[in-house]
Amino acid sequence: MAENKQIPPQFDLNAKWDACLDLTLRRFFYSSLAGAFGGLLFFRSPVTRWASIAFGAGVGLGSAYNECSLKYENSPPKLVAPKISVATASQHEQD
Repeated sequence: MAENKQIPPQFDLNAKWDACLDLTLRRFFYSSLAGAFGGLLFFRSPVTRWASIAFGAGVGLGSAYNECSLKYENSPPKLVAPKISVATASQHEQD
C-alpha cells in the first residue's frame, strides 16, 4: 500500500542541499588552487601567498553562496541602473 510519491524538484530540499554542498566544495577548492597558483606566480612573501589563497577561497565561497541563493529563490534584488530619458536629462539641465 506504500505509494511511490515523487517530490517535485522545487520542493526537494535534499537534492538542493546536496547540489549546494557540492558546488561550494568545488568552488572553494578550485578558487583556492587558483589563488595558490597566482600567489606562487606573482608574490615572493609567504604572507602575500597565503593572502592570495585566502582571497581565492573567499571568492569561491561567495560565488557558491550567490549560486545557492538563486537555487533557493531567495536571491537579493539585482542592482539595475535607473533609466534616464532624454527629456528628463534636458529638463534637469534647464534648472
